[in-house]
Amino acid sequence: MRIFLWWGLLSAGLLAAGPVAGQVLEAERLVVPDSLHRSAAAPPETDLPDVLRRVFPRLIPPRDTTPPAPGHKYIVVLPVVSYSLTTRGLVQLTSSTAFREEDANMSSLVAALTYTQNRQLILNATPSIWTTGNRYNLVGDWRLMRYPQATYGLGMHNRPADAVQMSYDYLRIYQSVLRQLRPNLYAGLGYQLDYHWDIRSERAAQPVSSVSEYRAGVRGRSVSSGLALTALYDSRGNAINPPAGGSYLSLQLRPNLRPLGSDAAYQSLLVDARQYLRLRSGSKNVLALWTYNAFVFGRNAPYLDLPSTGWDMYNNTGRGYIQGRFRGQGLLYTEAEYRFGITRNRLLGGVVFVNAQSASEPGGHRFEQVAPAGGVGLRLNMNKLSRTNLTVDYGVGRQGSRGLWFNFGEVF
Repeated sequence: MRIFLWWGLLSAGLLAAGPVAGQVLEAERLVVPDSLHRSAAAPPETDLPDVLRRVFPRLIPPRDTTPPAPGHKYIVVLPVVSYSLTTRGLVQLTSSTAFREEDANMSSLVAALTYTQNRQLILNATPSIWTTGNRYNLVGDWRLMRYPQATYGLGMHNRPADAVQMSYDYLRIYQSVLRQLRPNLYAGLGYQLDYHWDIRSERAAQPVSSVSEYRAGVRGRSVSSGLALTALYDSRGNAINPPAGGSYLSLQLRPNLRPLGSDAAYQSLLVDARQYLRLRSGSKNVLALWTYNAFVFGRNAPYLDLPSTGWDMYNNTGRGYIQGRFRGQGLLYTEAEYRFGITRNRLLGGVVFVNAQSASEPGGHRFEQVAPAGGVGLRLNMNKLSRTNLTVDYGVGRQGSRGLWFNFGEVF
């Protein structure tokens, strides 16, 4: 484990030394934080490339701290070794391309090829392209996966011992175009496809129906195909590590339509809201609040397309529980995280977080139980210009659930 962690730290540090931070999943303005300005009260902010440059001055050259010029592309390729409850150990090859148009936020295309200790194979790409003047934002989430994974049935009354091992192949195509209506406010239209095939239980004597009476999309194939209607308000300025004072609200309605190839005509609604607060004047510490709520309306939505723990766009909900632990036609989720500095130069930081979730019981939107979780984490400043942290969190949930979570950039 020590080998995995230190190799990941070194790889991430070399990436952060360049003009593009590791796994920048949302393109943002390149913001220079106030703490970069020297003052008598605090030392200048320091990140891992600064430390490595002091130790290896000949190997790591000085970096350019100016934003990329319009039209110039910056490409970085990074090998990563990591761990999660869902995958166990994993190896990954990530590439990041960044560029920007005149008077626009930074555009990015992040792609990764991943193979895990659980024999999961994942190819994904997440483009976020801003046009001149931020008039349009083209946002995508593309995945091709071979994904053996445990499932626990619907609702909150199941136990870890109830897990059924299932396997499937998965193609996701999400693409939306958002138009700026006014500063920080966007609206747009997109198309979303979830196509699963070769869905099967790993053990014939233990089908998914043994832990759930749900019948749609538990074997063979399933297709959900529909339009995405999105309204977005985003004043964060930097989604990688949002500053105090920022707000985010996304409303998305998705009607899945048979004429578009969907197995069933049903609708889904997603409400994602985040707020970032400063509790004390002059402090750089942040209290971050998040609520993520997803609902499915209609009949026969495929089992694997029902809202579930850890299946948000960036797989970040539910620290303390394995991905897919709770599933239902509705999912309510809320989280609070306090982010604070440990060293005065902000090289090291920490977080304390608590969250709670509830999945609806079979047959509707009846919520009967809440699953709380909480934990602590460390932050290592990988790039002070983009405010990218390497995050390592330890979370604990109910029924003995616990584990480590790694990420580049804050969880939300």
